[in-house]
Amino acid sequence: MNRETGVRIAIVGRPNVGKSTLYNRLTGRKDAIVHNEAGVTRDRKYGKASLADLEFEIIDTPGLADIGKQSLAGRMSEQSLKALDDADVIFFVIDGRSGVTSDDEVLVRMIRKVGKPIVVLANKSENPRAVEANLIDSARLGLGEAVPVSAEHGDGMTHIYEVIRSFMSHDDDEDEDEDADEYEEGTPHEEDAEEEEDVQRPIRFVIVGRPNVGKSTLVNGLLGEDRVLTGPEAGMTRDAIGMELTWRERPFYLVDTAGLRRKSRIEEDLEQLAVSSTLQALRYADVAVLMLDATQPLEKQDNTLAGLIEREGRACVIALNKADQIDVNEGYLKAFYHRLKDVVPQMQNIPIIPMVAIKGEGNAELMREVVHMYEVWNKRISTSKLNDWLYQMMEMHSPPLVNNRRLKFRYMTQTKARPPTFVVFCNMSKEVPDSYIRYLTNQLRKDFDLPGVPIRFLLRTGKNPYAGKK
Repeated sequence: MNRETGVRIAIVGRPNVGKSTLYNRLTGRKDAIVHNEAGVTRDRKYGKASLADLEFEIIDTPGLADIGKQSLAGRMSEQSLKALDDADVIFFVIDGRSGVTSDDEVLVRMIRKVGKPIVVLANKSENPRAVEANLIDSARLGLGEAVPVSAEHGDGMTHIYEVIRSFMSHDDDEDEDEDADEYEEGTPHEEDAEEEEDVQRPIRFVIVGRPNVGKSTLVNGLLGEDRVLTGPEAGMTRDAIGMELTWRERPFYLVDTAGLRRKSRIEEDLEQLAVSSTLQALRYADVAVLMLDATQPLEKQDNTLAGLIEREGRACVIALNKADQIDVNEGYLKAFYHRLKDVVPQMQNIPIIPMVAIKGEGNAELMREVVHMYEVWNKRISTSKLNDWLYQMMEMHSPPLVNNRRLKFRYMTQTKARPPTFVVFCNMSKEVPDSYIRYLTNQLRKDFDLPGVPIRFLLRTGKNPYAGKK
């Protein structure tokens, strides 16, 4: 069987023709926000897609418009044009119900200059007879008759399959045989391969924060290009945008997110979709970078975000942006830690990186802390060390009496990492005071160097061997 080597396809067109719906259909995920309002997509979004035996990469783009570059719509169009440079093939999407418009003709002239193969797709063509005349008329674009599809209903995917397959390259079966021979001659065993794969797995980190604190500016600085839109307008980012990044030969997967506002200010359903996209990105992350504005005090929304990170069990790094505009001294950081500790006591000693994102200052320090916190988040402690430590803790501070009975802690073990989770077996697990659990958790964090990550501390009561016996 021949192997299909993937291509990269950019989906472009004027606003609200269904580009994001097609992107979601081909990727099999609802990563791109879909809404009736035009101009919802503002950044280009890359995703892995497949149709039957074909695997390829797809790029969702903002709506193209022939507008000045300084406006928001113009900057969105610039994002689309950059996607064309990355693509092997261009899917130019028109609205099958309305047919070819004058704007479509202008945009086709723009994208022809790129010199890439262009395929016209007539979306919203779930009723072929109703759009037949528009399909014939589409030939005046000079790119052949449009392929009728309905991204919402999944119609026309067979046509898209044939189009994509025509651009695929085929490797011979002999190559597969050579790969098999190489494996037999000296590739690692399956267990070793799994370990190697885990080491090479990209670190997934997400940048969260309130609107207009500099998240997208930081992303562009880390990538070294204007990958996402930035500007004075608050709420520029709407989708959670994932990007691959390599830093010091180590792979990362970086996600920029929409700024989260207070619930009382989240009124439009479109903004609610953006919030849901951000929360989903946080659930799939390893490390969360909480970005704050050094010129503004900690607000309730910042505390809420820190609480969400702790609840989801993610490691955390705080990026304190615009640090050049105030005196970020030791006293400032101490007061900051004190306020944060009151709100999220589980996230003690979170590393704070003062930075100036627009100048790239602090980027290297931030990446080092992301790697460090990822390692802490994955940390495992041997059972023997944990039990030696537990006995020392009980000698230093004996468990309290509960109903005139002494609490007895018998055994401790780490059940998982990501985040570090520990189980202690004792005689009255439901009666252990919260204060004693906090004492053990704080000491565990200090003695085993677990700063800035949530610690899960669970209590279990062991089975009574005499229960049910006479």
